[in-house]
Amino acid sequence: MSTGHGPGMTSVAPRVDTRAPRPSAARHPAVVVEHDEVLTGEAVALDVQPIGLILRVAGTAIDIAATVLVYLGLILILSRLLVAGILPENVMQILSIVLLVVLLIVVPTAIETATRGRSLGKLAVGGRIVRLDGGAISFRHAFIRAVVGVLEIYFTLGGLALLVGVFTPRSQRLGDLVAGTYAERTRTPKLVTHETPLPHGLEAWAAIADVGRLPDRLARRVAQFVAGAEAMHPAARLRVAAELAAEVHPHVSPVPPVDPETLLRAVVAVRRARELHALTARAERVARLSR
Repeated sequence: MSTGHGPGMTSVAPRVDTRAPRPSAARHPAVVVEHDEVLTGEAVALDVQPIGLILRVAGTAIDIAATVLVYLGLILILSRLLVAGILPENVMQILSIVLLVVLLIVVPTAIETATRGRSLGKLAVGGRIVRLDGGAISFRHAFIRAVVGVLEIYFTLGGLALLVGVFTPRSQRLGDLVAGTYAERTRTPKLVTHETPLPHGLEAWAAIADVGRLPDRLARRVAQFVAGAEAMHPAARLRVAAELAAEVHPHVSPVPPVDPETLLRAVVAVRRARELHALTARAERVARLSR
């Protein structure tokens, strides 16, 4: 726009921005992945359970003990062959070095590649090595872990691996960080569940019911009430059921014409059935990705 025509005044032309507008951030929402989740190719975050540091140390100790026992046994056999004059002394030294390389690098690499991340120690603690995306490791991952493991486990007596594991969220050692892997839990303790059957006569309602997500605190209170209702005093049982049902009403549509406790039992049964279906589908997806 013009600022004037007098002396010392200049005319400034309007500035036109010819750049293309930036895409809105809403069109490309960010996917937030926590440290205990993996992101699949379909951008689905899967909850995983990494093995803790104590279990990792225990599994590694088992692997080291097995390696040392095998090495000592083979050295004993070679020593007897040396004493018997079957092996020359210089050949004995060469075989000892070759044996170390085989047991520390070749054997761990072959075992983890063939078993898709498992070893004797990992089988004992219920874990296996997987990629950061949850998939099975390959020869490259196993080889890198074995080579770096010679430095951080055997040369430093496990001190470097322990130090790195303390400061990583998934208890990863240096070999895991270089290879892009971590130890996933494959053996989880069985949960003691109080299965609540769907009340009789509400099968048709359960098929069409819209049961929304309950607040975490309310969901815990409802589950605790349903699990221990039979041990409560009748008056307190009716009062608590009525209070919880009033809080559950806004999250259920349509609300069946039943008493408060039956409503709570029906909601728990429907939620459990649907969550079980979702967990089963997720477990199948993880199993397919791990093949």
